Amino acid sequence: MSVASEGSADRTFIEQLFVLHHGEIYAYIYRMVRDADVAADFAQDTFIKAYKAQESLADRAKARAWLYQIAHRIVLDEMRRRRIVRFLPWTGESHGAAPSAEHLAMEMRLSGPLARALARIPERQRAALLLAEVNDLTGLELAEALAISHVAARALLTRARESLRVALADEKSQEKDREAAIDTSFSEHARIADPRQRGDDTTTGTPR
Repeated sequence: MSVASEGSADRTFIEQLFVLHHGEIYAYIYRMVRDADVAADFAQDTFIKAYKAQESLADRAKARAWLYQIAHRIVLDEMRRRRIVRFLPWTGESHGAAPSAEHLAMEMRLSGPLARALARIPERQRAALLLAEVNDLTGLELAEALAISHVAARALLTRARESLRVALADEKSQEKDREAAIDTSFSEHARIADPRQRGDDTTTGTPR
């Protein structure tokens, strides 16, 4: 095969990956950075880097996890550089056969407490949860994407789930406290506004 033919084949391969995976790569990045323009740029960077580094992909059957690995590195490097630590909760659909409690919580769109809880856990744990629970990466794919061993990926995901449970429970507790404070404040305003609860009778002008 000529050099020109090889170059054409390489472009075709990356173009195929773009068609198959651009949407989910963009969605993962967007959920991490919560900025559509930044996500679009990072997704483009992912495929540019993939094109330049495709010789490093020994097994093309692992191309999906490889793309996530590239995207993950771009996101984390840029998040650290620019201190982008915001998170947008997932509101899409999953095709997982047995969704976890975290996945079900995401499907319920607990946008307030869930968003704040996810923002509180370490970014690497947050990324692991997104990749596993939202993007449905297998254990091996997760390990590939994070460039760690399968055992380390499972341990990271376990820690991430526990961190999310703790953070979400705390957020829900704080939300209940906020709601109770609002109820108390409303009741106090209502008591003050209602003359029957102020110890006088303004309707007749006669003290009780």
